[in-house]
Amino acid sequence: MLKRIGAITQKEFILMVRDRGTLALILLIPLIQLLLFASAIHMDVKHIPMVVADQSLDTASRSYLDDMVRSDYFDIVSSVQDQAQAVNVIDEGQARIGVVIPHNFSASVDQGDASVLLLIDGSDPFTTQSAYNTASAIAQHHAFQIVLDRIDISSSGSTAQSPNPLTAHIRILYNPDRQDLWFLVPGLIAMLLQTQTITLTALSVVREREVGTIEQILVTPIRPIELMLGKTIPNLLIAVINMLTIVLVGTLGFGVPIQGNFLLYFFLTIIYIFSGLGLGLLISSFSQNQRQAQQLTSMITFIGQVIGGFVFPRYAMPVILQWISDLFPLTFFIPISRGIFMKGIGMQFLAGQVFALSFYVVVIVYLAARLFRQRLD
Repeated sequence: MLKRIGAITQKEFILMVRDRGTLALILLIPLIQLLLFASAIHMDVKHIPMVVADQSLDTASRSYLDDMVRSDYFDIVSSVQDQAQAVNVIDEGQARIGVVIPHNFSASVDQGDASVLLLIDGSDPFTTQSAYNTASAIAQHHAFQIVLDRIDISSSGSTAQSPNPLTAHIRILYNPDRQDLWFLVPGLIAMLLQTQTITLTALSVVREREVGTIEQILVTPIRPIELMLGKTIPNLLIAVINMLTIVLVGTLGFGVPIQGNFLLYFFLTIIYIFSGLGLGLLISSFSQNQRQAQQLTSMITFIGQVIGGFVFPRYAMPVILQWISDLFPLTFFIPISRGIFMKGIGMQFLAGQVFALSFYVVVIVYLAARLFRQRLD
């Protein structure tokens, strides 16, 4: 019995070593997962991009903003004139929090009735919680410092009660009740569609090669790009049906409203589905066998979910991971999905993501067809 088990074990080892590509993937995937989790996942979010509408432009307002920046939780990325422009910057995704400081801020501080308005992007739960708690704490600390500065040192050691010179009014945009489903469902739709579309086509070309039907295709006048598109269109129909199903369940079943234009969302989702199908075709053209294609699909979908902004904000990740995340269509579609679902924004705020996603579709299908031809040569 031991001899027979040993023979089978030896055979499996030989097959495993021969398929070096798959073996390398199996060994590298746990290491990649550890590196991604350790680098990308931060429960305490810092360096939150902030837009400032400082209408006072005095020493008091600058002192307050300096306290926010020195905390390392906020980075000023833009300065605007008023609250409406601050909201536009947040809608565009350039900032996650807006600070509106009114006119005569310094005089109001002296009178003990100053206030600032903090606008927090509620489409990101980690940013919302971190920004809300930190901004409140900074405002209280800044007010306390102002009170301490006013203490009359020459008095007989007693400290008079002073009114609170600064109040921070915090408004959470798009999701004021901070409901988790409002944030999760648009991201889940994007994540599920990416996983499904890549899986649908990841085995299509390599399966033809393994079962031997690729030779029958080669004798036909069909071109590689035509083969790629022919394998994409049927899967596109399946993905669209599934998209409509999960959107219907998300909105009617879980009560998540669509604030924006559904027809725009549907059109942009079609582009996104094409990008996922194209990425699956690229994996299929690159892989030597179905097992290798499955390993690549698992690794790519996992990496996209972690660094694509589904749960953890991209701006809190190292720059190298932000660059790598641009290789995944999920990175571009999550702002589109959440923007239309939660913010109700249109093309004027999503043009950058739409262009990147459209360009991605063209490049990925071209690369898949080119790699397929090179493999045949």
